[in-house]
Amino acid sequence: MGPHRRVSEMQVKLHRWAAADPGRQFDDLFNLVHDPATLLIAFERVAGNTGARTPGVDGLRVADVEKVIGVSGFLDDLRARLKGGTFRAVPVRERKIPKPGGSGKVRSLGIPTVADRVVQAALKLVLEPIFEADFMPVSYGFRPMRRAHDAIAEIHMFGTKGYRWVLDADIEACFDTIDHAALMDRVRRRVKDKRVLSLVKAFLKAGVLTELGQSEETPAGTPQGGILSPLLANIALSVLDEHLHGPWQPGGDLATASRRVRRRRQGLPNWRIVRYADDLVVLVHGTRVDVEALREEVANVLAPMGLRLSPAKTQVVHMSDGFDFLGFHIQWRRKRGTNSWHVYTFIAQRPIRSLKAKVRALTKRTSQQQPKVALIRLNQIMRGWANYFKHAVCKHTLGNLAYFAWWRVVRWLQRLHRWTWKDVRRRFTTPYGRWKPITVDEIALFSLDSVPVSRYRYRGNAIPKPWVALEHLTAPTVESPLR
Repeated sequence: MGPHRRVSEMQVKLHRWAAADPGRQFDDLFNLVHDPATLLIAFERVAGNTGARTPGVDGLRVADVEKVIGVSGFLDDLRARLKGGTFRAVPVRERKIPKPGGSGKVRSLGIPTVADRVVQAALKLVLEPIFEADFMPVSYGFRPMRRAHDAIAEIHMFGTKGYRWVLDADIEACFDTIDHAALMDRVRRRVKDKRVLSLVKAFLKAGVLTELGQSEETPAGTPQGGILSPLLANIALSVLDEHLHGPWQPGGDLATASRRVRRRRQGLPNWRIVRYADDLVVLVHGTRVDVEALREEVANVLAPMGLRLSPAKTQVVHMSDGFDFLGFHIQWRRKRGTNSWHVYTFIAQRPIRSLKAKVRALTKRTSQQQPKVALIRLNQIMRGWANYFKHAVCKHTLGNLAYFAWWRVVRWLQRLHRWTWKDVRRRFTTPYGRWKPITVDEIALFSLDSVPVSRYRYRGNAIPKPWVALEHLTAPTVESPLR
């Protein structure tokens, strides 16, 4: 049996057992963490990440492990240290990066060593199937088979059904302030193995080596950049999902359409939380007073986890005024030329400004990059950006941005090669006067307005549940005699 199949079978079983018994506490998980197959798959995951080129405090990169030490020897040594109890998590290396949107603020990333990353990935392979059985369907961030578009589609659907008051909540420094004791208490609800609990706690308490070379302790929080951090953040924030989505569970006050209708007739509010990692909104079918009450309720639920809402960024808005979420601008407005109102999803202004800034940076007068290299990078950025936002109402926006990018590239090439406008037309038009794609060394400029715009449909219960779909793959099969 290959390592991939072995790990898949292990995850399927863990998920099945966790889903069948919500109160079960799992023991003897440590043997699964240091299993050779688990460590090998964990290393493959680490090597496949874009951060594989970035070293931790020991200066070791994944490429160094592969070329100098050897993957087999590295994993054998790591497994021996785990089994022998001599493995120690080391401080993460701090790296500050600018926050998106051009605000001038920075975000601190914690970069673990390669060995720590592999152990964290192995822990995630074992723990994620267990906790996924408990997570509510209203959270979408850093969860398998779920994406940001599902969260936007859910907001769109409930906004259409009358949930138009919105608590647009921002958790202040979420990853930096999670209370370790409260988080470990939630992990212990499912995990009984003390060796696994010790590993998780060790990574939380590992500390940080700052950019100035100073060692700092981490009394709270889970470092952004760690492979295990998103799962731990979801475990911590699931306390809010359980509180607000609990009434939607069978037997709850919001469980059926008839109960929700009855509540509205009685003047009581209905609500729906939609969360993507630490970004969340609470949609309310009620009044502004109801939303303000829910705001206090949310703050009280988060407080024991060491978290609090940002007073400056948390706001109560009506959907007719619109709000931004995950890069989209969602607004309830009148359809042009009619008296009917609908919920629309547009591209927010911040990602548009961010894209323009990246285009300007690649086509500025002082750029030292080769035109071909710059055009490849520009195409990558614009293609990825368009694929993310293509489900919004954005055909006009994509056309404007394509126009902007086209002129930036043309003006840049003119300055670079000292071309006149006649030179540009001679190179990029057909004999019949039609414009051809801007091409440099056989690399054509990607046109944003060529991306087809389509609506992303709400999937709801149709979202595949992880590992359930793998059960038929892990069942015993008879090999075909034709192979």
